[in-house]
Amino acid sequence: MDRVRGGEGMDRIAVLVVDDEEQVRTFLGELLGSSGYQVRCASSGSQALEMLAGGSFDVVLLDVMMPEMSGLEVLRRYRASGGGAPVIVLSALSGADDAMRAMKLGASDYLSKPFSTDELEDAMGRALGSRMPARQGASGAQGAGSAAAREDASGERILVSHSPAMRRVRALVERIADTDVPVLLLGESGTGKEVIAREVHARSNRRNRPFIKVNCAALPGELLESELFGHERGAFTGATTEKPGKFELADQGTIFLDEIGEMAIRLQAKLLQVLQDEEFFRVGGKKSVRVDSRVVVATNRDLEREIELGNFREDLFYRLNVVAIRLPALRERPEDVVPLTDHFLKKYGRQYMSGVAELPPEVLRAFTEYEWPGNVRELENMVRRLCVLKDPTLVLDELRAGSRAPASAPSLPTSYAGDGDVEPPAPTVRTPVAAAGPGGSVQVQVLEMPSRGNAPAAEVPVNQVVPPPRYTNPFDVPQPPPPPPSVPEAEMSLKDIGKRAAMLAEREAILAMLQRTAWNKRRAASKLRISYKALLYKIKECGIVDPRATAEL
Repeated sequence: MDRVRGGEGMDRIAVLVVDDEEQVRTFLGELLGSSGYQVRCASSGSQALEMLAGGSFDVVLLDVMMPEMSGLEVLRRYRASGGGAPVIVLSALSGADDAMRAMKLGASDYLSKPFSTDELEDAMGRALGSRMPARQGASGAQGAGSAAAREDASGERILVSHSPAMRRVRALVERIADTDVPVLLLGESGTGKEVIAREVHARSNRRNRPFIKVNCAALPGELLESELFGHERGAFTGATTEKPGKFELADQGTIFLDEIGEMAIRLQAKLLQVLQDEEFFRVGGKKSVRVDSRVVVATNRDLEREIELGNFREDLFYRLNVVAIRLPALRERPEDVVPLTDHFLKKYGRQYMSGVAELPPEVLRAFTEYEWPGNVRELENMVRRLCVLKDPTLVLDELRAGSRAPASAPSLPTSYAGDGDVEPPAPTVRTPVAAAGPGGSVQVQVLEMPSRGNAPAAEVPVNQVVPPPRYTNPFDVPQPPPPPPSVPEAEMSLKDIGKRAAMLAEREAILAMLQRTAWNKRRAASKLRISYKALLYKIKECGIVDPRATAEL
């Protein structure tokens, strides 16, 4: 077939959908067609081979389970005839052997039915990559939007940067991409860890093999084990067929384990075995499975702190921490706000046919002054909202509201309320320091000093009991005492004493910041330089009670 010419004489991307189910063909045809692709469909393997022999396609979506001729046979014959278009396999793939054969026969990617439109869009972006032909321009805004999404998948979004910090990240990625060492990506949520993981894969010698992502926080331990390592038929209730794990599907490619800090200790041991021996057992399996997968992991947690708390294995940490890349928060690279904003304006301006070509000066100034606790993801969503609403004042109001206490919280006194630039007076931060008392008990020395740059106050006598906090605003309310130590004071080791003192110090610092930000937890997390999820965990661990929740009871 001849390639279809789009608006302004530009080529459109040709896609062949091969599936024996008419409903699937119709759905994919309409979905891809609305995004600007030129779509043709085949209902059988023999018809697909005829169309592939007589036409030019940029990508093939191929179902595996078809009558007469399976998708695997279609793939084998197509590759044997010299066909080089990327092939994305679409199937539940009930057998592990079928999944592995598909990858070994040259499938560029694998999607398990049912899949989301976002997953399909990402797979299309990975398959087409830099070989993507020009898309139609004025004739289809949706087509342009899809092109922008593929730029995201290939790593262009996060690499739109002028900051020295991101240049260092880019240089490090280039240096380690072709090695097979594990990579540990660190950084707050929304800084672009997944995009960097894809960039590592795209620059490696495994670029033509699968990139498989697993979110370790999305599934409970039992399901995550089956997802990672697969299971045999009858391994548990509902396991009616054998299933390959993500490690098997990523053989010869890269597996990206997001939120690795959420993985259960038991599974961490199994992951360590894979890293050491490159083999594992499926759930319910009796024979080992060997794989060659590069492992890239990401977390927004402090893994060394998690090791101290007993939540993460120290030996696994050292296995993963061969090359660590820390992605800076957006507030640490403010020079990137403007280029990223321009990039997203172009991307979503085309997608939503928005007339917002550039931001008014006051909005751009608010963008550069805002701290972006959600980092690049928050900036992208804000620009996307701007392109949909087409009213910069609404976004400006939202930015200003984000700098103050939430609407659900009681109003601060006039001297505290201000316009978002003035904060309540900083309470005195009391820092407990552990000391051994009579009989092995724990006593606390307390150093009092202002939380800002004033001269420190006089030191409190060594054995003075910590006084209750002084209440200076409506959110500074009495708190219950800290949770008792897990070990009786008389039996505390030096390590226990240190942990207890650290918890007390963190409790005081968190309380001070929560009171300072009128119990806006997201702002408090941002100012404490920890993730929102980590702050919630600390609040629970330290026995801190939200006064607003108490008032509602």
